[in-house]
Amino acid sequence: MIAIASADRKWGIGLKDQLLVRIPSDMKNFRELTLGHVVVLGRKTMSGFPNGMPLSGRTNIILSRKKEFTVRGGIVVNSKEELLEELKKYPSDEIFIIGGDSIYKMMLPYCDKAIITRIDYAYEADTHFPDLEADPDWVLEEEGEEETCFSIEYRYETYRNLSPLPLG
Repeated sequence: MIAIASADRKWGIGLKDQLLVRIPSDMKNFRELTLGHVVVLGRKTMSGFPNGMPLSGRTNIILSRKKEFTVRGGIVVNSKEELLEELKKYPSDEIFIIGGDSIYKMMLPYCDKAIITRIDYAYEADTHFPDLEADPDWVLEEEGEEETCFSIEYRYETYRNLSPLPLG
């Protein structure tokens, strides 16, 4: 399983249920990596998508504690246990955890890898990705070249989990 996120210097990922910044090349990279695969997300994260609908061209698994919540084009699960059971149906390397922060915190121990777009700026944020640099189970495996978009400097970083938990 792969966690994928865009995070600032302080691991901030969002403010008021929106991304901190939208970098077109990063959005394109996200689309290319996740297209045709499974994405796991929370209900509030999905509400920030265009028209509040699941991402097209992907199997969307949405975790919501609201039992009555349903969505066309997505699979809704209501608990961590139900989510883990649903994920057993798919190859692990085809599953992307895409947020929000509570989903990342819950699922990160099960992930083998995290692909992080690190933005060289500290934004005001109310949601954060777990600090992989402070977690001894995670190591920086690859650091891409610095890129710039609209004066925003960022780079892609790949982290490896030294001891991921099994789904079962």
